[in-house]
Amino acid sequence: MEDKSGGEAAVTAGSSGGMSVVVHPLVLLSTVDHYNRVAKDTSKRVVGVLLGSSTKGVVDVTNSFAVPFEEDKRNPAIFFLDHNYLETMFRMYKKVNAREKIMGYYSTGPKIKENDIKIDDIMRKFCPNPVFVIIDVRPDVEGIPTTAYLSVEEVESDGKEIQRSFKHIPSSVGAFEAEEVGVEHLIRDVNDPSVSTLANLVKHKISGLTGLREQLLEMKTYLENILAGKLPTNNQIIYNMQTIFNLLPNLNVEDLIRALLVKTNDMHLVIYISSLVRCIIALHNLVKNKIQYEDADVLAEKEVAKTTGAPKDEKSSTDAAGAGSKDTDGEKTAEKGGSSEMKKK
Repeated sequence: MEDKSGGEAAVTAGSSGGMSVVVHPLVLLSTVDHYNRVAKDTSKRVVGVLLGSSTKGVVDVTNSFAVPFEEDKRNPAIFFLDHNYLETMFRMYKKVNAREKIMGYYSTGPKIKENDIKIDDIMRKFCPNPVFVIIDVRPDVEGIPTTAYLSVEEVESDGKEIQRSFKHIPSSVGAFEAEEVGVEHLIRDVNDPSVSTLANLVKHKISGLTGLREQLLEMKTYLENILAGKLPTNNQIIYNMQTIFNLLPNLNVEDLIRALLVKTNDMHLVIYISSLVRCIIALHNLVKNKIQYEDADVLAEKEVAKTTGAPKDEKSSTDAAGAGSKDTDGEKTAEKGGSSEMKKK
């Protein structure tokens, strides 16, 4: 098929062991929208196709589209994936951007399921070595929401049967410059400008610690399963765990505990004083605002009184002038009458 050329780099990179996946923000948004439209508030998961390109072992997943997918709850081995819809959608996307090729598929998981390896076999018709990315859409989960896998062939212990299983590969979230601008605009609408930078830093610290706790619990479960004989021992995983634990500081030293307590108390004191200052400034601005508006109301009332009092004064002056003119007219007529009487005499 035409899209096999785009997956050759992925094959060579996967075989060399240096393969990684970069998921772009548009893919995350499309996956969340797909889940909210189809499987929100249910135990279902959604499946879609990942589009992008591969360069030097790095798979850039820049776009995606949803695919009709159903699973039987009673029998998990039975599922439905619409091949015709997949081919039609990819043909339409290729008309828009010929550089984007099928690089794999995504699922909202949140864990690997039995049918995923079967879906991987189906996707091999469109891509020689597809990547499988689990995108966790749960809002309460902290950390990077993507987990990437690549299917590899494994030989059974007896050496007779070859089976495919998923191998974990590094994944990250990246963006081009234009995508970063769009994400910044979205975050600007989501972020609360009234929250201080210190509060954001504390929130990020809490999120990081929550994610660390989940990872440690997952490591604990893995080790318990090994002790119970449910999982085989993987020396590479045990070696990585030992490296992580060696990097942890020794918290049993008295001086270190005291230093941490002093540092924490100092930070809490600064937060407390900052909150008091913010409260006092807000109250000061409120009182100042109230005084300013009261002065403005008094001035407005005075202006209204002046404008309503001016016509009354003008009317009284005109009335007085009219009365004066009437008196002078009466005096003139009286003088005329007196002079005529004198003439008659």
